[in-house]
Amino acid sequence: MNQNLLGNIRIVLVEPAGALNIGSVARIMKNMGLTNLVLVNPKCDRNSDEARQMAVHAVDVLEKALIVNSLPAALAGCQRAIATTVRSRSVPIKLEPATTVLPWLLTPQSNSALIFGAEERGLSNDELKYAQKFVCIDSNPAYPSLNLAQAVAICAYELYQASLRIDDNLEDSVILQKEELVDFSPGSIDNAPIDVLEGYYQHLEAVLLDIGYLYPHTVPVKMEKFRRLYNRANLKEEEVAMLRGILRQIRWAIKNR
Repeated sequence: MNQNLLGNIRIVLVEPAGALNIGSVARIMKNMGLTNLVLVNPKCDRNSDEARQMAVHAVDVLEKALIVNSLPAALAGCQRAIATTVRSRSVPIKLEPATTVLPWLLTPQSNSALIFGAEERGLSNDELKYAQKFVCIDSNPAYPSLNLAQAVAICAYELYQASLRIDDNLEDSVILQKEELVDFSPGSIDNAPIDVLEGYYQHLEAVLLDIGYLYPHTVPVKMEKFRRLYNRANLKEEEVAMLRGILRQIRWAIKNR
């Protein structure tokens, strides 16, 4: 098992309400080689007796879980993020199967995150905007809603299986290396961290409001479309810096026209 790949993944729970669920999530994470749990504004005590009883031998995952007050804080330093959702949205998003999309998080030299919403409401449009890809767990249409811990268990299993496949492929690549037939190694990524992109989006929104392209009532839908566009581009950090330079020049031109 490639522990480096799994060790770079954060499991992010947004406003989890149940201690039993948090404990169950910690247990399945440890079962599948995941260790980084992040809780955004939890509504229960991760150190409660209920949580610890459900965690069993994964109490260490609970104890070192990071607690933050916002989703951007949970994603600080991450370069890739996938959100789980089953609901249709005002702006169409591409929902991908867990088996297909989750291996995208397995990168050797950068942090990534898998985001789960609150038990009673899932993830809002505002929370979904921080993700670049979206996973949908196929289930019976008559009752598609999964318990939080069950959803984490399915995704954690898929991540673990993907890491095993990468290990197998790496062994094959070593055997074939002299013949230079194939390179199965997981590629490193150099796209901009999520917090750097978020700074750009806020800058872009402010400038587009200044020049009248956006109006306050159109901001959410239009900016969501811009996010989807830039997510597909996989911008590097230096490219984001270039785009912000353009925005600064626009503001200078407005001020000095």
